[in-house]
Amino acid sequence: MKVGVGLPFKMPTDSWAYISELARRADEGPYSSFAALDRLAYDNFEAMAELAAVAAITKRLRLVTTILLAPVRNAGVLAKQAATIDAISDGRLSLGLAVGGREDDAIVAPSQFRNRGNLFEEQLVHMKRIWNGEVLEGAQRPVGPAPVQPGGPEILIGGTHPRAIGRVGRFANGYVMGGRALEAEWSKGIITQVEESWAENGREGRPRIVVTLPCALGPGGDDAVAGALADYYGGDPSRQARLQPTSPEIIRNAISMHEELGSDEIIFRPVTPDLEQLERLTDAIG
Repeated sequence: MKVGVGLPFKMPTDSWAYISELARRADEGPYSSFAALDRLAYDNFEAMAELAAVAAITKRLRLVTTILLAPVRNAGVLAKQAATIDAISDGRLSLGLAVGGREDDAIVAPSQFRNRGNLFEEQLVHMKRIWNGEVLEGAQRPVGPAPVQPGGPEILIGGTHPRAIGRVGRFANGYVMGGRALEAEWSKGIITQVEESWAENGREGRPRIVVTLPCALGPGGDDAVAGALADYYGGDPSRQARLQPTSPEIIRNAISMHEELGSDEIIFRPVTPDLEQLERLTDAIG
């Protein structure tokens, strides 16, 4: 079981010192990946620009978006950005992608919201054509740079709607699980749906399952996670009432549970920009 680390939800303008030091320490430590999340109508860095900067100061970590809102972006520009980061990082980029559920992000873009599912699928096809080096109709030449990873960066699909999960077998290399990922039965059900999508589309091997969870360790951890979730997602009491990784025991149990379920990687995201949280997480995972 691989263990990665991610950024807090909120990352205001003066956060680069924290982000860069977190990335450096994670690159030197036991972590497999470094994850950035995405929103437009929120106080956070743009994920692709952020990961390009992190790519330049790390050597080993896989760079992951968990998740990027594809429909608020132009597909051709996103494909070129992704290929560029893949080149800078020597093939370390994974794109976790989904449609997003907040209309304000679409308003800010601006982009379609009601038809975002169909748009997303068109984007996936378009980007794969670019990464495969095709000259698109009407263009004079292919879009460069060519990604280091053949066929483009790894694609991971996010979302719990059946249509979202169904995209894994059709378009992706795997799935990003969040939400209720500390609940064994719920997680098992999601993984089963992902594997069914994979099989229905005649895919060989198995899809990669990546889990992402917020965390806070030490005094005030429960309040810190609840506050971060309320700020990022809004006042959904059911979400804030869920068990969250706020103790070393819960961290270790989550890793053990998902190892048994067959997940490939779990990414913990400290909810506060505090480097002591990374030290506590490192101690917790052993």
